[in-house]
Amino acid sequence: MGLQSALTTALTGLSAAETQIDVIGNNLANSQTVGFKSSDVVFATQFLQTLSLGGGPSTNNGGTNPRQIGLGVQVAEIAANHNQGTIEISSSSSDLAIQGDGFFQVQAADGEILYTRNGIFKLNSDGELVNATGQRLLGYGIDDQFQLQTSTLTPLTVPLGTKTVAKATENVSFEGTLTPEGDLATAAQVIESLHLGDNQVPRPDASTVNAETAPIADTTSTTATAGSSGTLGSGTYQYRFTLVDANGYEASASNVVSASVGPSGNIDLANLPNDPTGGTYPTVNIYRTGPNGSDYFLLDSAASGGTYNDTGATALTSTPLNDENLTGNYTYMITYYKAGDPESRPSAYVGPQSVVDGRITLSNFPTPPTPPVGGGFPAYDEVRIYRNLSGDQNNFYLVGSAAPGETFTDSRSDTEISDLTDTANQLLDQDGPSVNSNTLLTDVLRRDGLVYEQMFSEGTLSYTGRKGGRTLGTKELEITSTSTMQDLLDFIEDASGIQTLQVDSQNPIPDSENNILGETGTLKPGAYIQDGRIRLISNNGESNAIDIDLSSFRLTDEFGQVSTPNMAFGTTQEAIGQSAATDFVVYDSLGVPISVRVTTTLESRTDEATVYRWYADSPDNSVPGKNDIAVGTGLIQFDGNGNFVTATEETISINRQGLPSVTPLQFEMDFSLVSGLATQEATLAATSQDGSAPGVLNSFTVGDDGTLLGTFSNGISRDLGQLQLARFANPAGLEARGLNMYAQGVNTGLPVTGQPGENGIGTTIGGALELSNTDIGNDLVELVLASTQYRGNSRVITTAQQLIDELLNLRR
Repeated sequence: MGLQSALTTALTGLSAAETQIDVIGNNLANSQTVGFKSSDVVFATQFLQTLSLGGGPSTNNGGTNPRQIGLGVQVAEIAANHNQGTIEISSSSSDLAIQGDGFFQVQAADGEILYTRNGIFKLNSDGELVNATGQRLLGYGIDDQFQLQTSTLTPLTVPLGTKTVAKATENVSFEGTLTPEGDLATAAQVIESLHLGDNQVPRPDASTVNAETAPIADTTSTTATAGSSGTLGSGTYQYRFTLVDANGYEASASNVVSASVGPSGNIDLANLPNDPTGGTYPTVNIYRTGPNGSDYFLLDSAASGGTYNDTGATALTSTPLNDENLTGNYTYMITYYKAGDPESRPSAYVGPQSVVDGRITLSNFPTPPTPPVGGGFPAYDEVRIYRNLSGDQNNFYLVGSAAPGETFTDSRSDTEISDLTDTANQLLDQDGPSVNSNTLLTDVLRRDGLVYEQMFSEGTLSYTGRKGGRTLGTKELEITSTSTMQDLLDFIEDASGIQTLQVDSQNPIPDSENNILGETGTLKPGAYIQDGRIRLISNNGESNAIDIDLSSFRLTDEFGQVSTPNMAFGTTQEAIGQSAATDFVVYDSLGVPISVRVTTTLESRTDEATVYRWYADSPDNSVPGKNDIAVGTGLIQFDGNGNFVTATEETISINRQGLPSVTPLQFEMDFSLVSGLATQEATLAATSQDGSAPGVLNSFTVGDDGTLLGTFSNGISRDLGQLQLARFANPAGLEARGLNMYAQGVNTGLPVTGQPGENGIGTTIGGALELSNTDIGNDLVELVLASTQYRGNSRVITTAQQLIDELLNLRR
């Protein structure tokens, strides 16, 4: 029994030494394996042969100890050593190390959760973090708003190069100096267009109107025979005759015909003048002097070509003979007229007609059209006639009026009709009827000489003005058959950023001084119609001055033809006021760039404070159906030391309606770095804003708490997820699965999961790796001891064999 047990006991020693050498060999083999945990062999005695249990002390004996023979050794445990390995910096941001307790959780192919300390992770084609064998790293993911979703574990994803993000602007900071020096902003720039007419009012067609020299009464065959059967006093009487048309207009007066009579005489006039051209002069006016007189007064009328017996029974009237005649080259224009209503536009030229010491007859005047149902223009019933002067071909003056179809003879001199101190005289308004707020845009006209051009047609009108010398954004107005002048006024006012809405009743937007010649009062900012012209009144201050040049408007009609309506705006009043402006860009929630302009004007100054008013415009302000670019106004106040004190209404709201962006975009303006010290010119600049355009994810890091922080090309950082580690009460009880993987064992306890740094879990280090914790020196010593143990047990077997051989030799 003794020798046999020695053999089996030695055999257990050999087996234990082999196991220890295997474990040490595995440790040494994995000394370069990232995250590897070494193991130690724990030995324990195997069975015992009890020869005696011994005895306790007695009277006769002091007691004996048990006598037991051990029967060998066994491997009680191969204990994993989960001590911390050395942390080494890595060149890859996706490499991870755990400082302290815990394991990375990865997902196996069958969905099982495995655990590892190997932190070598790479991105696969789907942007997922995976280890060398393809298991996905697990943690908490994010939603579309980059908010952590902590309900379930998911594979962590880092979509480099594909994920984009933008940030809406929340704050804008300004710097500069708003000086108290310079003019207060008391006057606005005022610009006016040329005169705009209304095409709905008809224009006379003068193509049928005839202009010719009026005939002169021919007295060659006229006779004056004296008689004695009347009441005329003795003396010589002189006569002159004028042909009179059907409307009572006289032609030039004839030569003198005279006769002498005695007391109680009469004069018989025969062969009175008639129209030598066969025209429409049915009547002759007879003018006569008194006896031996020289002044002619109207006596009576008679049929042309007939006779008249002047017996003295008809007294002379007080109407003197008009012997004024015209000499020159004259042109006429006609208009439609009705008392109490505006005249129509003038016709094209009638003439020119040359005359020397004569008169001009006009005939065949057109009949005014009948107004449409519902109105549109007056029911004209008269034709007005205008004529230029022999020395002034450009201006036309009223000479008279006639009913449609009548004949008119012009006998008024240049001096008479051009005397505008006479209220009966009138200078022709060649522009014609002015537009009003209800005039359709398709009826708006502008005059170029005698040509009346239609300004607008149905289509898209774009407008790009200038404010303070800086270009405004382009806005568009759809012109339809029902668009009116008021629509255009509102469009220009809104698209120019003229602020009229009083958002602060305590500090209302100020009116402008009125420095326009002949006007009084104040001017309110906005767009109006003034005497047929568009008047645009800016907000006060030089940097608010609106300018509209020849190319500011572009009209694309329904056929795609492009024109540039030229309303010829000119400056009527210059802006006054110290001011400064700055342009900058902010971003909405989609990262869309939005242009903003802030203009400041010196509103007031006292012994204690300087106050500027700021105006904010944005051409990207989007409200369906509107073109308003004004987005805010308020005040900035500085104290007597030039220090910023306060600003009002400093939150700007820019509408983004009709777009998928969050609306409105609101951001705060910070003027605290702006100075109120005295400088020659005011300056203002937007120096920073915290929004950004869309950026692409181009890198990421992992923090101590396991947060994956992505950095985008626009400088924004966003959470991409968070690692969830697990620790066990007894990590030595984990079941090794190879490839540095462990599975939960029956003696590990339940996994305690959480983010790094909580629940006793260690922290993570990004861009680093935990090396193998194999202690090579210790293992080599252990290897020497294990090999010594192996050799010693081999000697036991050899010795036992020799003893057995000796026993066998006893028979010999």
